Amino acid sequence: MVTKKTKGATSEPPQKGDGSPKAEREPTTRAAAAAPSGANGSNGSNGLPVHEPTDLSAKHKAQARAALSTLLEFAQRNLRNCNADLISRAFYLCVDAHKNTIRASGEPYWTHPYAVALIVAKEIPLDDVSVAAALLHDVVEDTHYTIEDIRAEFGPVIAEIVDGATKITDVFKSHEVTQAASYRKLLLSMVNDVRVMLVKFADRLHNMRTLEYLSPQKQQRMAKETLDIFAPFAHRFGLGNVKWEMEDLAFKYLNAEAYNQLKYSLNAKRQEREAYIQRCVQPISQRLTEEGWKFEIIGRPKHLYSIYNKMLIQGKTLDEIHDLFAVRVILETDHPNDCFTVYGIISEIYTPVPERFKNYISVPKKNGYQSIHTTVIGPDGRQLEVQIRTRKMHEVAEKGVAAHFIYKETSVNPLIQEDRQLEEWVNWIRDVFETTSGEDAPGQVLESFRLNLFQDEIYLFTPKGELRILPKGATPIDFAFDIHSKVGWHCIGAKVNGRIVPLDTELKSGDQVEILTSKNQTPSAAWEKFAVTHKARSGVRKWLNEDHRQRIQAGREAFERRAKKEKLHVNDDELERVAHLLRFENRGEFFAEIGYERITPEAAVSMIRDRMKASATQQQSKEDPAGRDGQTIYNRFVNDARTTTTGIIVDGTLQGMKYTYAACCNPIPGDQVIGVVTTGKGVTIHRVTCSNVLAMLRNPKMSNRIIDVRFASADGFEFLSAIKVTGEDRPGILNDLTHAILSYQNTNIRSVNIESQDSLFEGVLTVIVKNIDHLHRLMERLRKIRNVQNVQRFEQETE
Repeated sequence: MVTKKTKGATSEPPQKGDGSPKAEREPTTRAAAAAPSGANGSNGSNGLPVHEPTDLSAKHKAQARAALSTLLEFAQRNLRNCNADLISRAFYLCVDAHKNTIRASGEPYWTHPYAVALIVAKEIPLDDVSVAAALLHDVVEDTHYTIEDIRAEFGPVIAEIVDGATKITDVFKSHEVTQAASYRKLLLSMVNDVRVMLVKFADRLHNMRTLEYLSPQKQQRMAKETLDIFAPFAHRFGLGNVKWEMEDLAFKYLNAEAYNQLKYSLNAKRQEREAYIQRCVQPISQRLTEEGWKFEIIGRPKHLYSIYNKMLIQGKTLDEIHDLFAVRVILETDHPNDCFTVYGIISEIYTPVPERFKNYISVPKKNGYQSIHTTVIGPDGRQLEVQIRTRKMHEVAEKGVAAHFIYKETSVNPLIQEDRQLEEWVNWIRDVFETTSGEDAPGQVLESFRLNLFQDEIYLFTPKGELRILPKGATPIDFAFDIHSKVGWHCIGAKVNGRIVPLDTELKSGDQVEILTSKNQTPSAAWEKFAVTHKARSGVRKWLNEDHRQRIQAGREAFERRAKKEKLHVNDDELERVAHLLRFENRGEFFAEIGYERITPEAAVSMIRDRMKASATQQQSKEDPAGRDGQTIYNRFVNDARTTTTGIIVDGTLQGMKYTYAACCNPIPGDQVIGVVTTGKGVTIHRVTCSNVLAMLRNPKMSNRIIDVRFASADGFEFLSAIKVTGEDRPGILNDLTHAILSYQNTNIRSVNIESQDSLFEGVLTVIVKNIDHLHRLMERLRKIRNVQNVQRFEQETE
């Protein structure tokens, strides 16, 4: 049993050694490390106080030196490799960081991380990195030092372990434990390095050993966390002694009355039990010695919480529990089959109870535990429980994962399929040590000894502390839909750990997420690209599909109203055919464009009318595709364009003078124009670039007939213009053309006329623009569309 430490730590050696070379290692660097020469007050290369602080009292210095000496003694005894300088620097940084803080017990606060490091060195020894990390595990959380300071002085590995331990502490400070199994998964999802968990086990064990100094409320909370999460977790890691002690200490504070009564009853018969066990052990010890076995036999105390659970489950009193008498036989052998031989010897001495035999050597427990369990009828007819195991099996049973760094496991055994991920990880540990050899094997493996369990899940919290489990890579959108579909549909933003973040932010385990909503917010198609969960993606698609359906319905109603107003009669079949000709998948998609306001109802009706007229004159178009039909379209456009203006302004005023448009150059609004006084015809309007006008300007006799004119506008200097577009046909080309125009300054499309022949298309888009620059910008946007080959202003073609 591990005794409870008060001040400092005990420095007595273990009760018995196992004769391994580790115990014979000479602590050559211990004295120097404990009191570095000339180092008082000096700092490390990064400015951190990694030597004995100078501002401590003499008593405090003596206490710190003695503590470090004890820690180094156990580290050098139990660890395969021990960097005393590393541990010493970590110890003195710990002392300096916590020197002004006192624990609830009245001791200097640094005694807690020191005690945690001592547990790591004595009870679950792994490596010197774990000891150093244990000394520093509270530095970042409770002092002004940052994780970057730790990384700069001690490197990324120790910094990562300290950071992991700090994050786990933060989770338990911020949230109440309500789902123990999920919290155990949460811890594993946050941990990359197995040493983080070993440090946390040691941290929690020391906190439980000193729990009497806290308030009853904190005692209850920590005891419940320990019983629900840390003790079962320690069991899965194979840390038998840590698990039993955690359970007994939690039992003590959660049910003090039952604990004290059971402890009193056991203590009352303690001498009787010890005497009886001695009677049982004597003949077994004598027989094994005679046959030349090297062994150790110890009485195995039953733990209080285990006895209490057995009494509850079996409905028995303490006197009816028969396996309170138990011994453990530990063989100094490397051959597992020797355990069966010793079982045969014990069965010759005492009569076994057949139904109480369990073979955990051939079929180990899921945490790697191996042993033979049997019950025999001892003296006076009492039942005696016996466990038989090798020294290696004992180390693995007591120290779990840590023992793999001391002993190389030599067999891969089938594991019970209850938690496949954890079992596969245990198998991986065994495989690692089977494929490495030599004294340096653990050192080669340690840096890659990662704990990648449940890394495909993240564990998140609502502002009220409710736990939510989502896949790795999840975003606030996934979190919102996990709460409720309506929350997802109206999600406008998110706060992660109190900070507003974009909706595509990748969440991490332990994050607290608050979803911000607005009744006016609706899902975007982009959400589906960064949503991870099926619920979020299907929720976004469901809303978009419903919205699309409503847009189609709204577009249909708007089209029908406009068509009725313009006396356009078209049935659904004809509209379906015309929609295909306009490169829409169906008439529903045509209506959707109107519903999304990408095409105005007026433009839609014009498009349908033009296409229907074009179809009616299709034969003529085939005979003269560039002539008669093209001329018709142009003439209609010219008439529309000229009627959108209020006429021509002559010499700066609107005059009642008669005017006509020259057929040679066909001027339209938007063109720079000039007037020529013509006998009997009033003023003829030409483009300034017209070749006939240029010829007149060169003739002095005609120059007096030239007057200044310009187009007037009735609607804020906007005018009707047309753009001719040609290119290679493809699905969606019409949508891209109209979107390029509509998305620029909300340009209104008056009509669209597109024809396709073979793989090519030719189209005319009639638009309302503010000026020539506006028109040129639209043409530039159209030229950037894929498959568009030529864009130009629509003009009459000349032969």
